[in-house]
Amino acid sequence: MFNNKTLVITGGTGSFGNAVLDRFLETDIKEIRIFSRDEKKQDDMRKKYNSSKLKFYIGDVRDFQSVNNALRGVDYIYHAAALKQVPSCEFYPLEAVKTNVLGTENVLEAAIQNNVERVVCLSTDKAVYPINAMGISKAMMEKVIVAKSRNLEHTNTTICATRYGNVMASRGSVIPLFLRQVFGSKPITITDPDMTRFMMTLDDAVDLVIHAFEYGSNGDIFVQKAPAATIQTLVDALLKVANKPEHTVNVIGTRHGEKLFEALCSREEMFVAQDQGQYYRIPSDNRDLNYSKFNEEGDKDLSAVEDYNSHNTERLDVDGMVELLRKLSFIKDIETGSTVVPEGV
Repeated sequence: MFNNKTLVITGGTGSFGNAVLDRFLETDIKEIRIFSRDEKKQDDMRKKYNSSKLKFYIGDVRDFQSVNNALRGVDYIYHAAALKQVPSCEFYPLEAVKTNVLGTENVLEAAIQNNVERVVCLSTDKAVYPINAMGISKAMMEKVIVAKSRNLEHTNTTICATRYGNVMASRGSVIPLFLRQVFGSKPITITDPDMTRFMMTLDDAVDLVIHAFEYGSNGDIFVQKAPAATIQTLVDALLKVANKPEHTVNVIGTRHGEKLFEALCSREEMFVAQDQGQYYRIPSDNRDLNYSKFNEEGDKDLSAVEDYNSHNTERLDVDGMVELLRKLSFIKDIETGSTVVPEGV
């Protein structure tokens, strides 16, 4: 379905954009456009991939016109541009709103005006029962997606979304941080050893987006059934890989805005979710402004449903976590002694 098509990746200089390029550049796709603000990272990508299929657009999702210019003649969009760091969004919540909420509105409206066929937006488990500004802004982003998708009957555009847990070794991941602490002879600093997180690889992230791309209808949200691990299990697995089992670990306590566990689907979403084997499809809530559906009608069965979270999903032990870590190329290099974790990860 990508043969001779043009794809835009917003925020395409990040970890996800690089993973998509590794997967797609050697296919029969016509063109991939990287849309982002960071000219240095774009220049690094240009030199790294050196491909005539790759085009670069400097712009910001906050600026509708720059988005609109980049979407002319485009077939598909992966919308990955976002402010993702919990601390920065906590201190500057309006900046998170401008990028994650209003920026998404700009991308979707420009996509509709340019007759883009499909848009897949990337969200996060922090959007479910959000307690921090980043999660709240992503939850609002999802609401914008669903609301926008309700009014597309007379357009050619399909809009859906994916939700991710912790994508291992992506920018901001704790895995490279922990390894740099180990090889820098510094203590590993963890928040709470019993804290659990979903674990996914970047390849899993790309697979999920492709699944949403192939099977999504307007307003759908797709979630991968992912295993989880405690922070202690992750640390033990990393120390096993690094062959430093006695390395010092300091527990610093839970940081502001952090949860003990994350949820990928709320209880209400699990009530309507469709099991697609490796994935859950959460169909769009297409209720209208008939308020009786919100205030007067309920469903007793909903009380028996549990959300899908990192405490009740498959739990990895140390060996299972090591096996998952070995899917990362630099982990294999560390085990063979050829390198330590690269700074750019």
